Amino acid sequence: MSTGQTSDPIAAYEKRIAALEAKLNTLEESVISRTVRESETFDWKTWAERFGLLIAWGVMILILGAFKPDQMFAWNSYASMFGSNAMVVVLTLALMIPLTTGDFDLSVASVMGLSSMLLAVLNVKMGMPIGGAIVFVLAAGAIVGLINSFFILYFGVHSLIVTLGTGYFINGVILWVSNSNTIAGVSMDLVKAVILTRLFGIPIGFYYALALSVLVWYVFQHTSLGRRLLFVGRGREVARLSGVNVNRVRTGALVASGVIAAFAGVLYTGMRGASDPSSALAFLLPAFAAAFLGSTAIYPGRFNAPGAFVAVFFLSTGIMGLNFLGVDSFVQNLFYGGGLVIAVSISQLIRGRKPMD
Repeated sequence: MSTGQTSDPIAAYEKRIAALEAKLNTLEESVISRTVRESETFDWKTWAERFGLLIAWGVMILILGAFKPDQMFAWNSYASMFGSNAMVVVLTLALMIPLTTGDFDLSVASVMGLSSMLLAVLNVKMGMPIGGAIVFVLAAGAIVGLINSFFILYFGVHSLIVTLGTGYFINGVILWVSNSNTIAGVSMDLVKAVILTRLFGIPIGFYYALALSVLVWYVFQHTSLGRRLLFVGRGREVARLSGVNVNRVRTGALVASGVIAAFAGVLYTGMRGASDPSSALAFLLPAFAAAFLGSTAIYPGRFNAPGAFVAVFFLSTGIMGLNFLGVDSFVQNLFYGGGLVIAVSISQLIRGRKPMD
C-alpha cells in the first residue's frame, strides 16, 4: 500500500475529529450563552415561589392593620410575638429534620413537655443547678430519639406509629413525674436568659431560635451531612445503592429531633418560669403547619429552615391579628388546621402532585 493511500484515511479521520471538536465547541458556547441569558433574565415565577410567603406576610399585616392600626403597627406587638414563639420555631426545626429524611416524629411536642417537666423537677424539687439540669434534659431528648429509631429501623415499624406511641408513653411519664401538678419556681437565671433579657425590645430567646435556624440552614446547604439527609429523603434505596448509610442518617435525624425538641422545652420553661404537664401538646399542630408551609417558601419543594422560620411568624401574626380583632379562641385551631391542609396541598403542587410516602 502506498504512502498516499495510507495518509488519505488518516487525513479523513483527522478531519472528522476536527469537525466533531467544532460541534462540541459550538454546543458548549450555546450552553454557556443560554445559562448567562437565564441568569440575567429575571424569573418572576421562581421569585414568587421563593418569596411569596414573605409577601403574603406583609399583605396580611397591612390588611389586619387597616382594622387595628394601633396594635398591628406597634413594634411592641411584634417584639412580644417574636419572643413568645421562639420555642415554636425550635420545635418546628426539630420536626423538620426527620421529615427531610422521610420520617414523621409525632413525639416532638411530648419530648418538649418532658424536657420542661424534668427541668422543673430537677431544679425545683431536687435542687440541681440549672446548667446541669439543662444538660440532663438534652440527654433525655437524645435517648428518646434513639428509642424511636430503634423501633423504626430494627423492627421496621412506620415512624408515624412508633412516634405516636412514644408520645403517648411520654405523656404518661410526665403525669407520673409531676403528679399531674404544675411545678413553679424555676431558677430566675433561666428566666433571665430566655425572656427577661432583651435586644431591640425582643426577648433573647428569639435570637436562640434564629441562631439555631441559621445553623440548620448551613448544615443543609453547605455540608455533606445535609446533602445526605436530603438524598435519603428523596430516595432511600437509591441512597443506599450510592453508598449512603441510610439507617445511620435516619437515626441521626431522629436523635437530633429529640435533642432540639428538648431544647424547645428549655425555652418554654424559661419563658414561663414553671412547667405544667399538658400545655406542650398544643404546639404540635402549629409546628406541623409551619414545617409544611415553610416547605413552599425560600427553597420550594423541600423542608428548609428559613422557610420554617418565616412560616412560624406568618401564622403567629395571623393569630395575633385575629386576637386583636376579638375573634373567639376556637378560630386559632381553625387557622392552624386550615393552614396545615393548605400548606401540604401547595407543597404537593410544587412536587408535581407525587404521592407522599
